[in-house]
Amino acid sequence: MDALKEKLFAWLKEILVSGIMDNLNNTFTNLNSKVGEVTGQLAQTPSSFEPAVFSMIRNISENVIMPIAGLILTFIACYELIQLVTAHNNLANFETWIFFKWVFKTFVAVMLITNTFKITLAVFDLTSYVISQSGGLIQSGTAVDASALASMQSTLEAKDVGVLFGIFLQSLIVQFLFNLLSIIIFVIVYGRMIEIYLMISMAPIPFATFGSHEQSMIGQNYLRSLFALGFQGFLIMICVAIYAVLIQSVAFSNDIMASLWNVLGYTVLLGFTLFKTGSLSRSILHAH
Repeated sequence: MDALKEKLFAWLKEILVSGIMDNLNNTFTNLNSKVGEVTGQLAQTPSSFEPAVFSMIRNISENVIMPIAGLILTFIACYELIQLVTAHNNLANFETWIFFKWVFKTFVAVMLITNTFKITLAVFDLTSYVISQSGGLIQSGTAVDASALASMQSTLEAKDVGVLFGIFLQSLIVQFLFNLLSIIIFVIVYGRMIEIYLMISMAPIPFATFGSHEQSMIGQNYLRSLFALGFQGFLIMICVAIYAVLIQSVAFSNDIMASLWNVLGYTVLLGFTLFKTGSLSRSILHAH
């Protein structure tokens, strides 16, 4: 009877150890692949991220928003001409050079809205270059070393069935939470790119305001917002790099679940900091 009981416990122990190791392997593999995807996705420009979506956004902007920007530019140009003519004591000190000034300002404004997409894409080409260069310098990964996993398995095999059952349940919970955090990372990265597409779709209107001294702040703030969105990807890369270093510093001791909960805590911290990157980037560049 005792021999049968020992075989039963040995069988349960083998199943639990195998289940725990499968959960741990799946957890770290999925998380590492998701974090690895972030680097490649952040370095992509709006035109290469989803070419079909970018083509649709550009078509809508050029055919729907551009005519509105043209009307705004026309109004601003007429208003600026009136302001220039009446600014010198109601024509008492009239000078012809103001017309050359007006023509130059209007020419620059027209060139800006004509090349709106070239300018906006240049912004994201620059930030994508910065992100790709920083990604090349960040070498740390979030994968747990094979020797650490082997050590965990040896530790698990030395524990009782009751303890292993508790660890198995906790590993299931941790795996679920890690998958949830992976979804959050996905949402943040794709949400940023959708926000970029939305910003690009309205680009001609703020660019049309550069011809006005009073309203040019709209265009200036728009450019700052574009740079903020671009460099948000750089801040996300920094967050991922810090997270990778923290994960590699976790010492997997005999208390395996305590180590795993530490890893989960770092992952929750990663999710929180990723949410903050947008507001932090805008704050640094003073974009509203």
